[in-house]
Amino acid sequence: MSHVDTALIVIDVQESFRHMPYWNAEGLEVYLAQQQRLIDGAMAAGIPVIQIFHTRAGSPFDREGGLVRTLDGLSIKPDAVFYKERHSALAGTGLDIWLTRNGINRLIISGIRTEQCCETTTRHASDLGWSVDFVSEATFTFPMQHADGTVFSQADIVKRTELVLATRFARIVTVDEALAGLTVRKAA
Repeated sequence: MSHVDTALIVIDVQESFRHMPYWNAEGLEVYLAQQQRLIDGAMAAGIPVIQIFHTRAGSPFDREGGLVRTLDGLSIKPDAVFYKERHSALAGTGLDIWLTRNGINRLIISGIRTEQCCETTTRHASDLGWSVDFVSEATFTFPMQHADGTVFSQADIVKRTELVLATRFARIVTVDEALAGLTVRKAA
């Protein structure tokens, strides 16, 4: 059977972030390479690639400002594009309807920011009944400072996100594991 039941979701990989005060490009090249491998692998396997953009008026995320576009350094030709105003890509965008109409049962989550829109979308998707593969190495985030002054590195935040998502909301996978899964599912 050649029915495709999986979609790759690429969340908020957009130029808007370069114009935020917390922007930090540390690890960006590695992330972009992993994100590109995931996109290219999904396309090669015939898996739909869905691109999500975050929007917010009066900020670098304003659709009228010209920065709500794919982050330079990434090549993507999405099968569908959705714009969101909330953290979850499933909140008020129509993405849930698109996924249901296209028989999608499993989502592969990637993008920016690991602990915010990627994690929120993962939790929401799981609660709505989708199986979710969270590809942490194809997510990107920025260091954050706790109110007590403790600074959490990108690696700290990714590790924490994996901890809270694993087995409850998602299967934590590498790019290679996500792509291997696509091959198995497509051949089934």
